[in-house]
Amino acid sequence: MAKCMLPDAAAGFRLWPTFSPAALCRRILEAIACGASRHRGRRKACSGVDVTEPVPCRPRPGRAERLMELLQEEPSDSGTDEADDAEARRKVEAFEEIQRVVSRLQLDDHNAGGDRQEEAAMEVRRLAKDDPEARETLAMLGAIPPLVGMLDSKDPDLHVAALYALLNLGIGNELNKAAIVKAGCVHKMLHLIESGSNPSISEAIVANFLGLGALDSNKPIIGASGAIPFLLSAFRSPETSSTARQDALRALFNLSIASVNLPLLVEAGLVPSLLAAIGDMAVSERSLAVISNVVATGEGRRAVSRSADAFAILIDVLGWCDAAACQEKATYVLMVMAHKGHGDRAAMVEAGAISALLELTLLGTPLAQKRASRLLEILTVEKGKRVSEAGGSSGVSAVSAPLCGAAAETAPAEEGMSEERRAVWELVQQSLQNNMRRIARRANLAQDFAPWERLRALTATSTSKSLPF
Repeated sequence: MAKCMLPDAAAGFRLWPTFSPAALCRRILEAIACGASRHRGRRKACSGVDVTEPVPCRPRPGRAERLMELLQEEPSDSGTDEADDAEARRKVEAFEEIQRVVSRLQLDDHNAGGDRQEEAAMEVRRLAKDDPEARETLAMLGAIPPLVGMLDSKDPDLHVAALYALLNLGIGNELNKAAIVKAGCVHKMLHLIESGSNPSISEAIVANFLGLGALDSNKPIIGASGAIPFLLSAFRSPETSSTARQDALRALFNLSIASVNLPLLVEAGLVPSLLAAIGDMAVSERSLAVISNVVATGEGRRAVSRSADAFAILIDVLGWCDAAACQEKATYVLMVMAHKGHGDRAAMVEAGAISALLELTLLGTPLAQKRASRLLEILTVEKGKRVSEAGGSSGVSAVSAPLCGAAAETAPAEEGMSEERRAVWELVQQSLQNNMRRIARRANLAQDFAPWERLRALTATSTSKSLPF
């Protein structure tokens, strides 16, 4: 800390060359502290001390020292100002660069060649890739209309550059997505498809439909434009790259969220294509998610019922122990189908749904267990009604229930079965017996009405061979 010396009567305070606010405050406090020392020096003069001798400045302990410490801890204002100035210069330079790029985009074909426009579109793609502020600024300066207008060109390279620039402009910016659709981009992309675009352009169009379809207000527009058949074709085509296939499926999922698009999706043949894709783990979960949206309508449920092996495919998913999300979605689809359509319940039972659902109630996630229990209740009641009706038509009541008490038997377990497998097998048997007792009570039948052989026939399909032990 600088030392101040009391000068003679003719001298005053010495000025320091630094005049920053922090330094000025520090000097003021030092002067206050020195004033206290001078006051003490004058009091000593009255006691016989020579006041002409310089008295070192010793700041008063307490409040003055604390203020000095706080000032020393404050950051330098000059460093903050320099950082602010650097940030301001950077923003000005970025804005000027965006202005130059948009100016090149807005030049017509007579004033600028295709190469310069392509370079400008690539610059837009680069600037908008990772900078949300640049996306907003580019759109405000008018970059979207000229980029959409480039899709009318006959140059495929210009098409690709413009499409990816539009794609990056729409990332995370709902206003830009709406502006791109309003500028006519959807219809121009479909025109490129109809005119026979190359694979690179098709993949760029799929990616744009994925991004634009994420906005709710764009979903009906894209669905009504005729984009659904193109996206479905891209999903089914073996020539489509894995990335483009995933993008097409995700775009279809976005469109399926809007109920107005569901009839269009069913009409395009979406359901059979998605059912055929189940089994490919790269797309199975999202395919089931799209089907879950589609079965919300009567057209969607009828499409699932008419599809070959639809219930066998969905029931097979219930055994995918390492794909819990797929199990939950498949159970949801089956539950909706069973709740809305009485004819579908019989098809589910014949496809082996009961045994698969029993295992899922024991081994699935909490959500899957809840849905499987609800579906199992619907199916077992339906099965009891069908058996009762069949017995009534022949003059014999055919609904059976397991024997109770001492007369009850235990179904033979498989030889060589481990203790874990045997425990699960017994739980399955117990669950099925409880369901059959509930059915018998609803039918007002005696508990010991039917022999054990009929129950054994019903439980023959509830094997534990597929359990993961």
